[in-house]
Amino acid sequence: MQRMDDGLPAPLGATWDGRGVNFALFSTHGTAVDLCLFDPTGRKETRRMRLPARTGEVWHGYLTGVYPGQLYGYRVHGPYEPDRGHRFNPNKLLVDPYARQLFGRVRWHDAVFSYRLGAHRGDLTMDRRDSAPMIPKGVVVDAAVTWGDRRPDRPPRRDWRDALFYEAHVKGLTELRHDLPAGVRGTYTALGHPAIVDHLVKLGVTAVELLPIHAFVDDRFLQERGLRNYWGYSTLNFFSPEPRYFGEGGVHGLRAAIATLHDAGIEVILDVVYNHTAEGNHLGPTLSFRGVDNAVYYKQPSDAPRLTWDSTGTGNTLDLSHPRVLQMCLDSLRHWVEAYHIDGFRFDLASALARDPFAYNQRSGFLQAVAQDPVLSQVKLIAEPWDVGEGGYRVGGFPAGWSEWNDKWRDATRSFWRGDPGRIPELARVLTGSRDTFEPSRRHPWASVQFVTAHDGFTLHDLVSYNERHNEANGENNQDGHANNLSWNCGAEGPTDDAQVNALRARQKRNLLATLLFSIGTPMLLMGDELSRTQEGNNNAYAQDNPISWMDWEAGEARDPSLLAFVRALTRMRRGYGAFRRAAFLTGAVFPESELKDVYWLAPEGREMRQADWAQEMRRALGMQIGNDARDGRRLLLLVNAAPEDIRFHLAADFPAERFVHVFDTRLPDGVVRGRPHALRPGGVFLLEGRSLALFQHEAAPQAGHRHGARHGP
Repeated sequence: MQRMDDGLPAPLGATWDGRGVNFALFSTHGTAVDLCLFDPTGRKETRRMRLPARTGEVWHGYLTGVYPGQLYGYRVHGPYEPDRGHRFNPNKLLVDPYARQLFGRVRWHDAVFSYRLGAHRGDLTMDRRDSAPMIPKGVVVDAAVTWGDRRPDRPPRRDWRDALFYEAHVKGLTELRHDLPAGVRGTYTALGHPAIVDHLVKLGVTAVELLPIHAFVDDRFLQERGLRNYWGYSTLNFFSPEPRYFGEGGVHGLRAAIATLHDAGIEVILDVVYNHTAEGNHLGPTLSFRGVDNAVYYKQPSDAPRLTWDSTGTGNTLDLSHPRVLQMCLDSLRHWVEAYHIDGFRFDLASALARDPFAYNQRSGFLQAVAQDPVLSQVKLIAEPWDVGEGGYRVGGFPAGWSEWNDKWRDATRSFWRGDPGRIPELARVLTGSRDTFEPSRRHPWASVQFVTAHDGFTLHDLVSYNERHNEANGENNQDGHANNLSWNCGAEGPTDDAQVNALRARQKRNLLATLLFSIGTPMLLMGDELSRTQEGNNNAYAQDNPISWMDWEAGEARDPSLLAFVRALTRMRRGYGAFRRAAFLTGAVFPESELKDVYWLAPEGREMRQADWAQEMRRALGMQIGNDARDGRRLLLLVNAAPEDIRFHLAADFPAERFVHVFDTRLPDGVVRGRPHALRPGGVFLLEGRSLALFQHEAAPQAGHRHGARHGP
């Protein structure tokens, strides 16, 4: 028999204790809350009852005779006064902001809007139709987490210095992997399949960074075009895994996959979207937060509370300067760490989270709360350090404890290898971890998360195959996505049979990848770049839940058969040399014990770079010698040449070294120099081909009679 008692105001959400369920919902301006229970199909409302108690701003009740699996939602009573920011409408069923699991999807219908569409007074006229048939339902869950019959899961806690991130999409990574069972492809379970784990391990990945898996919505305008929200940046609930990836394994498939990845030494990072929700601007639907307490959850202009303030480009911005909204964010993050053993988070449009209330503040409530949280301060925290509002671009502006996506690295590297003039100084800065950007906040080189490509933009193959975006499939007249991609098609737009063009594209891909892995900082690979994945020139494939976005394992490998071996060799090289995984920035300082600098910048003319050399706009070749203080004792020489012409690179006769042996070169299909490698000695010359990168390792010269290799050049 179901009986409702007062219950407790904490914890928020639906909490089953073995006898019944405590329901608790925060709403400051609401005047009453109805709990609605549904049958297993989610179509029939079987019971509606008023939560009997209110403590402060939390409405609550305890219901016996309810068990895990029960579907539920809320209806919140209160003023419908849009001009004051209030949009309460008990005719609209609401998803519990603290629901741990959802059942069903949003079915688009005019009834999901709190106002009458097309009415004379617009959103000021309340709509009284019931939205329950169109709204997902919360699911009561058993909070006692079990990891099955396996040993307890132990997160790897990989050192930042060793990190190599791999940005991936749950479905996109696995949907076309034909050695996976058909029912597993595209699901959470697939992430833990041996074929996927083996690929990641051989690639040298230390962490998979998953595009959003918080429950999200397929926007109405996309469905009307026959498209879906593929990326997932339209959050409906911050505690629930997105149900479309469940498969037969359900939520347990996600936990099992995480545990399997952990067994392989691979961490799982989630891309999370706490800056906005799926409810859009003031004319958007009422699905959850808007109906629970619009004036609290969303930032509103002080002079126009009917509207939503927007620094995200989506129509709304969550107000994390409010204590209860901040609490929801922190509770959600801890939930993913504690219930799923997530190892870290990449925060989408993170500048919006630190607006307190409207301007970015490095001492915002959000940043301070995370810093002192005993759980969250121990996981990896990565900011996308910008939003679209005034003053939102904050690369380098996050505090100690945070790493950041570094788009300066992306742009400098793309421009350099495209052959743009004047890029040498910026290339030198980003090769060494962007000290000028991150050292002022007392951070380390790994604070710079560096990438050639990411989900938003061209893939690596498309970056060297298209000058222009080709987003026609998105249905926005090719006006969406970035117009300035710093890309170069190498002489032909899109696919071509021209062998010279394809060879140049293969070289450019290798140059970009080698620069990424041989830079100091935290490298991030985009899913499929190791297999030349293409999106056919689409640089904004957010709505392409189809082969445009999915990873075609077979076609990609056929496009450049040796590229996968090249990437694997690159990651082995990075792991093998401590010089690339530094804990401190390079400064040019001299070590008294060795009288060597921590970095030498070398000009092809056989000298250290001079101030005048840095200012020469047409200079496109540079040498970087590092590792003079590396614990492993391995000194390295990196040579790059973005010019189309070959360059004779001279090493000064008085350079403090015995000889550098050629170990890696982007001219080679897999990059590895074999046989009798060339040696570059002080006073020697190396012919550095146009558009190529070469890596040398310092070795002591062999004794007479044991000479290894030969000097390259006269």
